[in-house]
Amino acid sequence: MAASIDTTPSSAPNIDRLFRDDENLRYFEDDIKYRYEMFAKTLKEIEEKEGGLDQFSMSYKQFGIHRRSDNGIYCMEWAPAAEGLCLRGEFNNWNRLTHPYTKLEFGKWELNIPPNPDGSCPIKHGTRLKVVVLCKDGMLVDRNSPWSSYVLRSDASTIYDQIFWSPPPAEVYQFQHPKPPVPGNLKIYEAHIGIASPEPKVASYDNFTDNVLPRIKDLGYNAIQLMAVMEHAYYACFGYQVTSFFAAASRFGTPEQLKRLIDVAHSLGVVVLLDVVHSHAANNILDGLNEFDGSKSCHFHSGPRGTHELWDSRLFNYKHWEILRFLLSDLRMFLEEFKFDGFRFDGVTSMLYHHHGIGTGFSGGYHEYFGMHVDTDALVYMMLANHMTHTLYPGSITIAEDVSGMPALCKPVDEGGTGFDYRLAMAIPDNWIKHLKEKSDDNWNMAQVVWILINRRHREKCIAYAESHDQALVGDKTLAFWLMDKEMYTHMSVMSDRTVVIDRGLALHKMIRLITHSLGGEGYLNFIGNEFGHPEWLDFPRAGNNNSYHYARRQFNLVDDDTLRYKLLNNFDRAMNTTEDKLPWLNTDQAYISCKHESDKVIVFERGVCVFVFNFHPTSSYTDYNVGVEKSAVYRIVLDTDLVEFGGQSRIDHNTAHTTINSGWNGRSHHIKVYIPSRVGLVLAPEDFIQ
Repeated sequence: MAASIDTTPSSAPNIDRLFRDDENLRYFEDDIKYRYEMFAKTLKEIEEKEGGLDQFSMSYKQFGIHRRSDNGIYCMEWAPAAEGLCLRGEFNNWNRLTHPYTKLEFGKWELNIPPNPDGSCPIKHGTRLKVVVLCKDGMLVDRNSPWSSYVLRSDASTIYDQIFWSPPPAEVYQFQHPKPPVPGNLKIYEAHIGIASPEPKVASYDNFTDNVLPRIKDLGYNAIQLMAVMEHAYYACFGYQVTSFFAAASRFGTPEQLKRLIDVAHSLGVVVLLDVVHSHAANNILDGLNEFDGSKSCHFHSGPRGTHELWDSRLFNYKHWEILRFLLSDLRMFLEEFKFDGFRFDGVTSMLYHHHGIGTGFSGGYHEYFGMHVDTDALVYMMLANHMTHTLYPGSITIAEDVSGMPALCKPVDEGGTGFDYRLAMAIPDNWIKHLKEKSDDNWNMAQVVWILINRRHREKCIAYAESHDQALVGDKTLAFWLMDKEMYTHMSVMSDRTVVIDRGLALHKMIRLITHSLGGEGYLNFIGNEFGHPEWLDFPRAGNNNSYHYARRQFNLVDDDTLRYKLLNNFDRAMNTTEDKLPWLNTDQAYISCKHESDKVIVFERGVCVFVFNFHPTSSYTDYNVGVEKSAVYRIVLDTDLVEFGGQSRIDHNTAHTTINSGWNGRSHHIKVYIPSRVGLVLAPEDFIQ
């Protein structure tokens, strides 16, 4: 059962902790208290009317179409605007009217179908179904149940049909492995199942399990974030136009194959997060949620408020009781049935504000985060979602994709926060691309580089990343492609000459990732393939590219080819993660930055027990460079971006012991002298910490 929380509409019980961390929030105490009051009031109503959040969020076992223990069928739907519902499918030769639902209170409908005379189930596993809706205008229309657990595209069209998924016990996947402990130093490998193969096709859950999971483990990532798992009819939407919320994407395989993927990941000590889309829904009518009961509203707001003008999608009515049931049950189903370890919530900025972030810039002024422009209903839903996830499944992880910087988004609910564990540090990848597009690196401003990396709210954890999946899409470029562009086609062979462009690209690719990893947050994220500098772009099959899969794939064959330089970047990515495992910095306090030298282009900081030194100067190397340190010790290099095995030149002697000199430097009690070549990043640590 859920952990107890004060459901009396009053102030958050630990709100003083929130104000201790951010005194500016006291000016908005009434807003924060009101948000918590609405949360507590809703939670209390759930307890009184539904028996509690635990039972309420298990509604996916009641709604939809289910096989009973006696092999009969029980169906329940919420369709308040419908005049009638029927069930049809292969089981009744697609007859529209032979199996009508009975109308219940509050817009609900139910249907009981007894077992066959021989005791068998009247609907066979794997057969197609449709819910028939009698609309107010007298039209009969076919819909998929919003609670469908599996849908498949019709052989005769592009429309998806509901599949009755109730495999015999012998075919139900049985989890073999316990969930691993939640890592404090979260290193996330963001992946898309369909593109996770060098072959020009839609890859499968099984391919990912057998061929990609071992790569992720080898690289030192301890978490996977799976995109595009929630069913989406349009492949090229990247998974962000969801049509069936309770169904795992069938183009990749079956629900049982997805369960196996998660179970095998757990056996490797890797947690699995779902990229969940509750910010909007596809506007599909024939195989989506839109107009399920024949009305324009049902799950969504009516009128303009129910449509996202940029995404051309429908927006949920988070205040409605049945929408809370639907969305909370969706989360619960993925946690309970598939054993996901948490969620990355997409589109949180759109949810937080009535303006959805459209045409709105965020300067950081607190007035931007409080007031009538905030969608309190959506915010309360997110508080409920985080409360449910963390209390029913302790240790689960929730991450918010929010560009606005909403204060207290990653503070506990009992402090008046929204309850997320992390937010994505979305300004970081945007800043790196801006630097590469608009400035030569000899004009990079070191203070600005540092500021973007450390500009996060006090005691609200962030996931740092150097490049986003959006930057891999056609029309933009990855870091590697911005750095090396067309020379990736001609000079990535180890047998070709090292050009100035390739040398610069390899060096900065590693430095950007290392400084982001070590300074940018309390967790780190990499998008599939970027660890080895994947060339070109990502483009899903569509009419504009003749439905080609050529760019809808990840070319792992490149990193496996010993004659190519991609393996060198891959080697560095592995070393970076494994160094952090041995000498953790992600789960420590923010770094102490002792040097941001503009003319030298040098950045120095300490985090955890490590000292980080970066020389971004394109030509100047420095001998006996003074590096301030607080701890008196003998320091040795534990990671060097310039090693030959990482595509560098191995200009530094790793046998050198860097003994502290007992005089202060740059605000630190001691200093060491370091040789730091141009375009090199170093990590040093006291030798008594090095295993």
